[in-house]
Amino acid sequence: MTTTSLHQWLSRRAPLARRLVPIALLSLAAAFATAPARAADEIVIGASIPLSGPLAGFGSFQKWGYSRAVDEVNKAGGIAIDGKKMPVRLVLRDDKTDPNATAANTESLLSRDKAVALLGSCTPALVNAGALVAERKKIPLVTACNPLEAFKSVRKWTYVWDLFFHEPELAAIPFKALRDLKLETNKKVAIFHDNGPDGQVVGGTLWPNMAKDAGYDVVQNASFPIDNTQFTSIVAEAKAKGADIVLIDAITPQAVSIRKQIASAGYTPKLLVIEKGAEPVQFAEALGKLADGVVVGGYWDPSFPYPGAKELATAFESETKLTSSQHIADSYAAAQILLDAIVAAGSLDPEKINTAISRTDKTYVVGPIKFDENHTAKLPLVMLQWQSGKTPIVWPADRANGKILFPVP
Repeated sequence: MTTTSLHQWLSRRAPLARRLVPIALLSLAAAFATAPARAADEIVIGASIPLSGPLAGFGSFQKWGYSRAVDEVNKAGGIAIDGKKMPVRLVLRDDKTDPNATAANTESLLSRDKAVALLGSCTPALVNAGALVAERKKIPLVTACNPLEAFKSVRKWTYVWDLFFHEPELAAIPFKALRDLKLETNKKVAIFHDNGPDGQVVGGTLWPNMAKDAGYDVVQNASFPIDNTQFTSIVAEAKAKGADIVLIDAITPQAVSIRKQIASAGYTPKLLVIEKGAEPVQFAEALGKLADGVVVGGYWDPSFPYPGAKELATAFESETKLTSSQHIADSYAAAQILLDAIVAAGSLDPEKINTAISRTDKTYVVGPIKFDENHTAKLPLVMLQWQSGKTPIVWPADRANGKILFPVP
């Protein structure tokens, strides 16, 4: 084609091009208009939590706690940003108890849902996966359900904040309770723990050290993968060695299996501690009477002298017809802390919200919260024990509202 003929071809098609360009632009604008984005008159916060998978029992309580805090703010008219009241929209995504899904969900909450701030998942593997994304994106995230040493071991945090229990205090509880309650055992200890972050810290290191310091003899320390289902060999070893005290750190499905296999083996330790997996009510529901006597560390109870503690449990049980869990309290408090920070900032700017979180100094339903230089706030601990589907506090004496079953029935 010559230069002249090319010019003539373009000239003939110019009117068509002029008609098509506006159409193309309109189509492009429509595509952008349908893309999810934060509305100009709402505040979006998000969380990736385990609504399915092995930790779904934890996630169900988190969903309720997070949602209640947001609902309360909205019933009060929302939050003032630049002088205008705006409602809060909570976006929850299911991480299916998979850290990879937590990370992907967190990315999506920020890029697709346009969340201005985040709440955490549950257990170190899940919380830390989402927290690392928030840290990289410089978006504030407030979480609970992540033991403090496991949280601090990941990195020096700038945008992520954690309120929960401190593992060394948790690990010391069985030995302090045995001493204070004057419970007699043969001082032989068997430890079963998963190879997850908190299992390794508590079961692999802290419990053996605490036992030795308290004058007990660790006759077994067994580690297993987090997807293990058979525990007959380690149970048989603990029974053969005659351990009166069994300390277990495992997620709920494993905790249920271990308890059943201990019973099937005819093994009757005097003290049975199951951290992590024995916390949610699903543990007791799965085991019935076999749950009675199982001890677990506790960081909250409706009897605690904190504002709204009793009312929170009553509200949960009234709405859901289920037994309440301490996880409704830490999730509710985490959401309140984040929402209070947005109120204090009066802005949706992540830096201003993050600064406001750093200045938190208030008593919430879980107690006084003031974050330290590591972005952690430590919750006090007690010993809970499953008894007929409930978990009364059995230690220490000044917090106890029940009497310990000993030995395990």
